[in-house]
Amino acid sequence: MKKILLLGSGELGKEFVISAKRLGCHVVACDNYAGAPAMQVADEFCVFSMLDENALRAAIAKYKPDLIVPEIEAIRTEVLLEVEKEGFEVIPSARAANLTMNRDRIRDVAVGLGVRTAKFSYAESADALLQQSKAIGFPVVIKPVMSSSGKGQSIAKSESDIKVSWEYACAGMRGDRQKVIVEEFINFEFEITLLTIRQRNGKTIYCQPIGHVQERGDYQYSWQPQAMKPAHLKAAEQMAEKVTSDLGGTGLFGVEFFVTKDEVIFSELSPRPHDTGMVTLISQNLSEFDLHTRAILGLPIPQIDTIEGASAVVLASKEGSSPKFTGVAEAMSEAGTDVRIFGKPTTRPYRRMAVALAKGPNALEKARAAANKISVV
Repeated sequence: MKKILLLGSGELGKEFVISAKRLGCHVVACDNYAGAPAMQVADEFCVFSMLDENALRAAIAKYKPDLIVPEIEAIRTEVLLEVEKEGFEVIPSARAANLTMNRDRIRDVAVGLGVRTAKFSYAESADALLQQSKAIGFPVVIKPVMSSSGKGQSIAKSESDIKVSWEYACAGMRGDRQKVIVEEFINFEFEITLLTIRQRNGKTIYCQPIGHVQERGDYQYSWQPQAMKPAHLKAAEQMAEKVTSDLGGTGLFGVEFFVTKDEVIFSELSPRPHDTGMVTLISQNLSEFDLHTRAILGLPIPQIDTIEGASAVVLASKEGSSPKFTGVAEAMSEAGTDVRIFGKPTTRPYRRMAVALAKGPNALEKARAAANKISVV
């Protein structure tokens, strides 16, 4: 049906490739190392750094894809802006990929649209970070403007934490911008991801909200649906629609919000399937990957059915290669549970290697129990 150039080949990309292949697409999976998860199920693969402008241009010229689908943030998005003008289609749009590559740009877009965000500022040195943190007021959350899976994110509770937070952020940065965003700490009741789907031939639609818990800035487990006040859900949908409409294009967006007792606050946005949305592999009739694929191909999405479901990650504990998994059979022994092993060829501390899924009553408890039975060795 379509030739797709997938930029980034992690576990989210792997599930997207599976969905795209089911609909007849030809997928070329790209990443900066061989054997990445999505490469294992794609038609072809290409190994290069997507921050390498020349290599990215060469791949686009070689494969001449119908659709360019980013799966990661660390891409030389200026190239995408240029090739879009040449007639290539970038999903959801080159502007969306460019703006969301860096947290500062998408946050500025949200503020410009009148969307409620946490108080925030930027810093390009430890001294500037200290000054901005004092202006906002401790505690503050500090993140690199470009990273993934929570890398480099920390909470500074006082001035004495700033130096460590700056060094940690620099170590977790992707790309070539030594810049952090510092924001007020929101005392929220819960966080949600609102999967928002912009269709080619239909109105914007939403999945049921997904609740999630993070540690070290990275999601550990998620559940769907997250109960919330109707007025708060409506506010989240309105903000998601406003920001995604401004970004344009088609596809699924993962829009994150903090929910307090009194309001909903915009946090971040990814113009692609979201890690917390892996729960939809078991909680929805159409997973977030199916929805992304249908949206970008212009296929109908008549209905999204949701049942109670949950996901819990399985992490590596040390550096290694050719990992083996123990406890998988035990994790899958209870009815309503499942496991997805990503197929990453190497490990490092806290690297996400698999996810346990569960459905039905007490889904979150079952998913976490299943994940705890699995070890990566």
